[in-house]
Amino acid sequence: MTWILIASALAVYVAWNLGANDVANSMGTSVGSGAISLRQALAIAGVLEFAGAVLLGRRVVGTLASGVVNPDRFIETPTTLLIGMVSVLLTCGLWLSLATRLSLPVASSHAVVGAIAGFGWTASGFYAVHWSLLGQISLTWLVTPLVSGAIAAGFYSLLRRWILQSALPLQQAYEWLPWLSLLLVSVFGLIVLPALQPAFAINNTLPPHTVALAVGAIATVGIAVMASRPVPSMMTNPGGAIDTAEAAIAKFANPVEQILARFQLLSACFVAFAHGSNDVGNAVAPLTTIVNLTQPGSAEGDVLPLWILLLGAAGIVGGLAVWGGRVIATIGEGILTLQPSSGFCAELATAATVLMASRAGLPVSTSHALVGAVVGIGLSQRSAVVHWGVVHQIGLAWVGTIPLCGGLSALIFVGLRWLEG
Repeated sequence: MTWILIASALAVYVAWNLGANDVANSMGTSVGSGAISLRQALAIAGVLEFAGAVLLGRRVVGTLASGVVNPDRFIETPTTLLIGMVSVLLTCGLWLSLATRLSLPVASSHAVVGAIAGFGWTASGFYAVHWSLLGQISLTWLVTPLVSGAIAAGFYSLLRRWILQSALPLQQAYEWLPWLSLLLVSVFGLIVLPALQPAFAINNTLPPHTVALAVGAIATVGIAVMASRPVPSMMTNPGGAIDTAEAAIAKFANPVEQILARFQLLSACFVAFAHGSNDVGNAVAPLTTIVNLTQPGSAEGDVLPLWILLLGAAGIVGGLAVWGGRVIATIGEGILTLQPSSGFCAELATAATVLMASRAGLPVSTSHALVGAVVGIGLSQRSAVVHWGVVHQIGLAWVGTIPLCGGLSALIFVGLRWLEG
């Protein structure tokens, strides 16, 4: 019980820092473009991060909990694995805390994978680490920003050609509203719904009321956030175009951006759900391993306990609320000046990329996907100014995370083993 309490406190610490850094990544484009406020970002993250973790997070948690290090190497010494996972939690929390203070949007997946590999190698030798899986995960980290950037650039180029640069952009925007809505629903449905089928299977151990609650939360938050920012409609009021334009110009450069801001609210919901399905496992996977080791009758492959998800969700929301502003500014403003149109495209590309990885059980980086999407949009705009110095700084932080966290985790593991006697 003592180890569970220690690990739970550390998991909250990691989740807090994950909220301050990684969740701020996912909300940065929406807040940076002005489509949502920080309070709305908190509401979206608080509910949809949890929903994504409940419905799609199990595969990624399984990969991190038992895939990076071979658990068979620790059958006779379970305490070694337990201490190792505690060192992973402490390493990730410290690194994310430092990165947040420096306003660097690092990848929590880099931190946790590097930390697990570091302690595993130290505790049980080179072959304790599944290097082939680690290579596969590393490859996805390289591919993620390229895929997300290509999707975002292509979609933004179409949006700019058919709407933003047309002769009648406001009229074109209203004509394209149904198609944009269909695109959002299709991307979410094609990727997520097939993966939700096991949740409704008779032999599945996830309680049906939990699934219903999570699905209902997605719809509720989307409707509530959309309703909190009403925009007059041209379709119901012949003079609404003038009123809409005047209201939009007060906040954005043109009325089309005001319309697209409403779609960015939904795309922000998708990114939060996608982040929950993938990156939340970085905080709770080590705790899950510790609980399974210390609880009698626990077996590998057990469903992630609901109380662990609640613990992670509470830490994430708290971290975003208290410390998230620093990283939000870096993603939302530091790389490229964003409008709702470009932010919407970046978030749609990010959500699609991360959700596909979650279905495959691969712990990719949401920050990789989002930074790649923002840079891709910047490259598609010849007049846009991409701040490559910021991108370079972020890239160095990404590359340095794995060896730094691996080494730190090994040192902490050796120290804990010495204290444990």
